[in-house]
Amino acid sequence: MLRMAELKAINPWRWQDAFDYSQAVQVHQAHRQLLCSGQTAVDEQGHPQHPGDMAAQLELAFDNLETVLASAGLSLLNVARLNFYVTDLPAFLAAGAVVSRRLQALQVKPAGTLLGVSALFHPAIMVEIEATAVE
Repeated sequence: MLRMAELKAINPWRWQDAFDYSQAVQVHQAHRQLLCSGQTAVDEQGHPQHPGDMAAQLELAFDNLETVLASAGLSLLNVARLNFYVTDLPAFLAAGAVVSRRLQALQVKPAGTLLGVSALFHPAIMVEIEATAVE
């Protein structure tokens, strides 16, 4: 049986706690690393879903990320880094409860970056979530 990597949050301040992320995550005892491509709000055939609805797109992008992780025998508990690429920062911040609920349910606070971008792979897609998981 493989042992799970130990993830330790490094937070010299407290302000990031309101955003459910860590300034850094130190990984000990890692056996493997999974680099996940950006996950978006697409169905099983890759068709964009929920145009104009950031909250619904975040839910589906998280579902798709969890599907990828599960296919490798991992979960959000293994995620050390989580990056968000968004085309509408105010809409992302307004839908932040989706992110908080998904991460707080597992008490996960990965390191991460939020980037506002002008476009993603399809004009209807507003968010892409990229993850690095370890075990």
